[in-house]
Amino acid sequence: MSINSALLTGVSGLVANSSALAAISDNIANVNTVAYKRNVVSFANVVTAQTVKGAYSAGGVEAVSRQFVSQQGLVQASGSSTDLAISGDGFFVVSNKGAGLTAADARSFTRSGSFTVDANGYLINQSNYYLQGWPTKADGTYDVNPSDLSKMNSINVKNLGSAVAPTTDITISANLNKAGVVSAGEAAYNNATVASMTDYATDPTTGTKPDFVIEMKVIDSAGGSRKVALALLKDDSANPNRWHAEIYSIPTTDTTTGGRPGQLARGNLMFNQDGTIDLANTTLFGAPGAVAQLNLAASGAAGTPRWSNPLGVAAQTLDFDLNKISQYAATSTVNAISSNGAGVGNIVSIDVNGEGIVSAIYDNSQVRQIAKIGIATFPNADGLQAISGNAYRSSLPAGQLTMKEAGVGGAGRISPSSLEASKVDLSAEFTGLIQTQKAYSASSKIITTADQMLEELINIKR
Repeated sequence: MSINSALLTGVSGLVANSSALAAISDNIANVNTVAYKRNVVSFANVVTAQTVKGAYSAGGVEAVSRQFVSQQGLVQASGSSTDLAISGDGFFVVSNKGAGLTAADARSFTRSGSFTVDANGYLINQSNYYLQGWPTKADGTYDVNPSDLSKMNSINVKNLGSAVAPTTDITISANLNKAGVVSAGEAAYNNATVASMTDYATDPTTGTKPDFVIEMKVIDSAGGSRKVALALLKDDSANPNRWHAEIYSIPTTDTTTGGRPGQLARGNLMFNQDGTIDLANTTLFGAPGAVAQLNLAASGAAGTPRWSNPLGVAAQTLDFDLNKISQYAATSTVNAISSNGAGVGNIVSIDVNGEGIVSAIYDNSQVRQIAKIGIATFPNADGLQAISGNAYRSSLPAGQLTMKEAGVGGAGRISPSSLEASKVDLSAEFTGLIQTQKAYSASSKIITTADQMLEELINIKR
């Protein structure tokens, strides 16, 4: 029985070392695979019950494989903005398809973040797995759920359409000449019936010519470019720190008002003796100190003023920052006009930040958030079931899945424009290869030796 057990032990040695060779082969073959985790085959002895006193029966050896899924590889910079790595614990959630994903479709987990944009606009890695994320809601938030993977969808970065941002804020930096000559028309300006600067803008043969005009671009709700102007007329010497002011649309037909066509506001700009603006006594937007704001109702609405009906655009509020308008004894000039808003823009690039927020960058400088990448974590990541494509499936040994936001609750942060390197160390693998080869040869020697002993036993009868 002992010789037979020796034969079986030799066979178990061959089988176990064959498994070790297979694991080493896998490791070496995947030395350049993104985020590959090294496989190791450990050996455990098998003990046979010794039923006969003075005799020994060999048990042999068994191979126990393990993949070190929880070990992180080196994070290295790459040249693509859609290459992603996880610095810390966790996995990307991926699926086998993009469109039409349902709760019944299987989700897998991977740290292989070499994602690119496919022909349909989905983020997909080299193993054809689609990246999942929580879609951005209308209010800019995300429906984050720690266990419900159906809340996540395949991230699409192309089917978003164009981006438009209406103007809401305008900042004016300018100087009005305190030493300027009062124009001849100023005396008649208070006669609002005939002296409007808005009228002069429409027809120079009418109204009052302004001393200075500041034109500003406004983007409407449809991405159209409009203009409004701030016309200014220096008051007489009795009011040296006051300027008459009007805001009107260019052309005046762009807006409909209850008074003069195109006139959106009329009043005075007041200045302090040191040349700074006195907003507390400025009446351009109504009563002294009123908020510097124009509210334009939508086309076709009953509001006054409003965008003209042929434009067909939505309501719009314009907030003016006049704090940088001064009155010094220097030539009237515009230093700068800054405003938000952008016309129609198309996607030119994709950006992912450390919190996992995927954003589309438009050529009009607008940024639109698309989705937020979730990080899947497990109590025992080494217990996950490996599948093809350098991905994993959940399993009982791995424990309960918990979805987390990147960088929250122990989940790793996302490193954009980076990839995680393979955990394979070639020097260690080649050393193991030599050891495995020697162990295999030794196991085969056990078989040949046991065979010779059996042969001697058979020859005794002869």
